[in-house]
Amino acid sequence: MMLIEQTTIPTLSLPLAEFRDHLRLGTGFADDAVQDGVLERALRAALAMIETRTGKVLLERDFIWRISGWRGQDCQALPVAPVSTLINVQIVDRTGDVTVIDPARYRLKEDHFRPQLVAIGGRLPSIPAAGEAEIGFQAGFGAAWGDVPADLAQAVFMLAARLYENRAGMDDADLPATVEALISRYRTVRTLGGAK
Repeated sequence: MMLIEQTTIPTLSLPLAEFRDHLRLGTGFADDAVQDGVLERALRAALAMIETRTGKVLLERDFIWRISGWRGQDCQALPVAPVSTLINVQIVDRTGDVTVIDPARYRLKEDHFRPQLVAIGGRLPSIPAAGEAEIGFQAGFGAAWGDVPADLAQAVFMLAARLYENRAGMDDADLPATVEALISRYRTVRTLGGAK
């Protein structure tokens, strides 16, 4: 299994001004933008850490997920949430030949924890030996920072502030307890290996 991010978060979508306010950095100086690079790196790192811990994509982007076998014959849980659109499903055989699956054969079952690719009227297409399925989809709460739930946005700011203050690295591998508390309800509880 491999999840590939096809699009990245544009810098303009990052809440640099709000993060600067959160840190209570001074404004009105000629060199206000001098810290923008450091602030952006802290925000991007915090976003990645929160997304990894929760399995949630905070800002909308496109992904391709490659898998070598389905968990079920009629549905497959997707690796992240929330998923808003299935872009395509295709089967790639061992020689690299691609078969695009008709969108009338599948649908998205939306869920904020375990969205699924669901077969319509039968089974998901078979994946040949040494081949794989490629599922293209768009995931995220929205394209703008205002679309991110407030508690997750606050967790990102708190973690980014810690990364900004400790630029040499965080002292421990664990997230601060307050950040853990903010994100805990978004974590996916996996049973049966997350099959359904």
